[in-house]
Amino acid sequence: MDLSRFPRRRYTAFATPIEPMPRFSAAVAASCPGGVGPEVWIKRDDMLGLFPGGNKTRKLEFLVADALEQGADTLVTCGAPQSNHCRITLAAAVKEGLKCRFVIEERVPGSFHEDATGNHFMFRLMGVEAMTVVPGGSNMVAAMNQVADDVAALGRKAYIIPGGGSNALGGLGYVACAQELQQQMLELGLPMDRVVLGSGSSGTHGGMLAGFLGNHIQIPIVGIGVSRDPQDQEPLVLREAQAVLDLLGVPMTVPPESVLSVGGYWQPKYSISNPAMVEAIQMLARTEGIPLDPVYTGKVMAGLIGLARKGFFKPNERILFLHTGGLPAIHAYEREILGGAEALT
Repeated sequence: MDLSRFPRRRYTAFATPIEPMPRFSAAVAASCPGGVGPEVWIKRDDMLGLFPGGNKTRKLEFLVADALEQGADTLVTCGAPQSNHCRITLAAAVKEGLKCRFVIEERVPGSFHEDATGNHFMFRLMGVEAMTVVPGGSNMVAAMNQVADDVAALGRKAYIIPGGGSNALGGLGYVACAQELQQQMLELGLPMDRVVLGSGSSGTHGGMLAGFLGNHIQIPIVGIGVSRDPQDQEPLVLREAQAVLDLLGVPMTVPPESVLSVGGYWQPKYSISNPAMVEAIQMLARTEGIPLDPVYTGKVMAGLIGLARKGFFKPNERILFLHTGGLPAIHAYEREILGGAEALT
């Protein structure tokens, strides 16, 4: 799969590390059937560039390069009030000398606060030019187009980046990740039995799946839904993976059975805390010293732990957890994460 024909900005000068997590694996195994669980490793995409990085960094390497090719001077994108994607898009804009505007979707009524911490603090610190707040369920494409028109009225040129950077061009970032992972497994002599990652706007899951299929990487991917259950999530992933393969000119149809997502761990709602997420964040922090975020990776790790306890993974199966970042958001949830600390210790 040749990515060299696509313009690309490089925001990370190294392959993100793959690390063992023996103490975390032992903690998970203690609550698994027979006291035996999977061997969990982690790929540190939280260490990607545009600090503090995350999975959106890989997508933006291709999206921002396209914006620059088109002569844009302003990036326009959308997300929730604590959007990692918005924060990293803004960081890319600052790095490239561009302006940046957001459409913020208040998916949970009353969740947008002008003085919020976490990612919202980063928005203000890095100088977002404008934020338009709309109610949950709004037509985000129409809202971003209106912002682009406002930019044009100022004699400037906007480039619209979809939520999560999730389109075929952005998905190339996780084709690149798949190739990076393939090379690392070869160099380390470290084959993986399964990859577990978050499945939300579908760009990461779909791009990684396309990369695995196109590069003949025979490792199942389990996507833990962060906003939808499988009946709604899997069609999105299937379409994204197919769009990425089509963009690359790969004559392949994505097999529906290659798309696997797991639901339930995101509930009661997107970005709303639950006990399993709190337990997962505390467990990883207290066994390996690695923080997760409460909206995405915390719920994804809760899914991994839950599946292990149900016997979904084979004993000692080697699992690679993809850490997609999101660290700043944890500061907006400090009370929820530590409030139940005594009960979960």
